[in-house]
Amino acid sequence: MFKKLLVLVFVLASIFSCKSAKLKKGIINKIEAPFYNNQFTGLLVVNAKTTDTVFSYNASKYFTPASNTKIFTLYSALQLLPTHIPAFKYKTEGDTITILGTGNPTFLHPFFNDSTALKMAKNYKHVKLIYNNLDDEKFGPGWAWEDYDTYFSPERSSFPMYANVATISKTDSLHVIPQVLSKNVTEVFTPKRRNYNDNTFYYNKKNQDTIEVPLVIDSTLIKQLWQAIYPNKITFAKASNKPFDKVAYSNIATDSLYKRMMEVSDNFLAEQMLIMASSTLSDTLSSQSVRTHILKHQLNDLKQEPRWVDGSGLSRYNLFTPTSFVQVLTKLYNDIPQERLFNLFPVGGKTGTLKRYYKGGNKPYIYAKSGTVGNNYSLSGYLITNSGETLIFSFMNNHYRQSTVEVKHHMESVFEWLRDNY
Repeated sequence: MFKKLLVLVFVLASIFSCKSAKLKKGIINKIEAPFYNNQFTGLLVVNAKTTDTVFSYNASKYFTPASNTKIFTLYSALQLLPTHIPAFKYKTEGDTITILGTGNPTFLHPFFNDSTALKMAKNYKHVKLIYNNLDDEKFGPGWAWEDYDTYFSPERSSFPMYANVATISKTDSLHVIPQVLSKNVTEVFTPKRRNYNDNTFYYNKKNQDTIEVPLVIDSTLIKQLWQAIYPNKITFAKASNKPFDKVAYSNIATDSLYKRMMEVSDNFLAEQMLIMASSTLSDTLSSQSVRTHILKHQLNDLKQEPRWVDGSGLSRYNLFTPTSFVQVLTKLYNDIPQERLFNLFPVGGKTGTLKRYYKGGNKPYIYAKSGTVGNNYSLSGYLITNSGETLIFSFMNNHYRQSTVEVKHHMESVFEWLRDNY
C-alpha cells in the first residue's frame, strides 16, 4: 500500500512538473521573442493561495512604473484613511469657525460634488480658512513642465476646489465651472489652454469638447472662489501650533474615491489622497511624510525598497520592481475581501483604462492597474485562470519604441497562456 502511494505521489509530481515546465517554456518563448529585443521587460507571477512563484523574469530589477504607482497610493490610503472622507478639520468660537484643509479632493469636484464645507460654513457668521498647511510643492518632483495646461496635471493643494481645474464647454455659448472665472476665458485659435503663470484660459474655436484646465492655485484665486460663494464671509488665517481636534467627515465613502482613482487613473485624486492620508498623522500636510511612514512601518519587509516620489506616477523619478508590486498586491489580497478588492480595480474588457483590452470572453479574467508614460507600459494586478486559481502578477515594460497597442497585444498573449494553462 505504501509503495502504491509513493508511486502515485511520484506520478502526480511528474505530471505537475511537466505542466509547470510547459507553462514556463510557453512564457519564455513569448517574452524572449524578437519583439522584446530592444526594450526592458520584467514579469513576476505568484499563486495567491500557495504563494508559489509561477514565473519570474527580471523581477528584482527597477522599472519606471508610471501609474502602477497608484497601487502603493491605494495601499497607503487603505492603511490610514477611515471609511468616509475627512472633509476638513475645524475649531469653533462663538459665531466663528476656523477651517483647516485636509487635502480632501472631493470638495465641489465635478464627479463627487462634496459640499460639506459649504453646509458647515453656512451656520457661522465668520469663516476663517487656513490654506498654507501643505509642505508639498504644487507640482511633484520630475513632473513634465509642459503639462501645466493639461487635464492630468492639476496642482496639489491643502484645500482643493472644483478638482483644481476649470471645466470649459460650449453649446450655444461658453460654459465655465467655476462660473466666476468665465471672464477669464477667451475663444481663440490656439493649442494653448492657459497662460503659464496665471488663470487666463483659452478655448479653441475649433474645439467643441469639454476641456479641463488646471488652475493656478494661490491666495488670490482661493479668495475669489470663496467670495463668489459666500461674499464678505471668508477671511484667511495662518496655521498655528495648536492642534485641531475636530474633524468633519463627508458622506462620501473613501472606496468610491479609490475606485475612481484606479479606474480612470486620476492623477489629481492620487496626489490628494496621499496628502489627505497625511492629515491623519499631522495637521501639517505632506505626501512625503506618508510615503516615509508607510515604507518604515507597513512596508518595511519589501525585498527591494522603491524610489517613491509621488502618488500618481507622473514622475519618471519613481523606480519600482515587479516584486515590490506583487508584495503589495499580495498584502491587499490577504487583507481585503476579494469582492471589495476587485471592485476597486479596472476590469479587463469591461471598465476604465482596461475597457478595450484583456477581454475574457464570457467572463473577465484580469483585474489590474495599468501605467503608461512615453515608451513605458506596465500592468499589475490579479488574473483568474480557467481552473479557478488566482494569480498575482506585475508585468513591466520600459524603453520600447513600438506602439503601446502592440505591447499590450503581446502582453495579452502571455496572460491568455497563463489563464488557459495554469
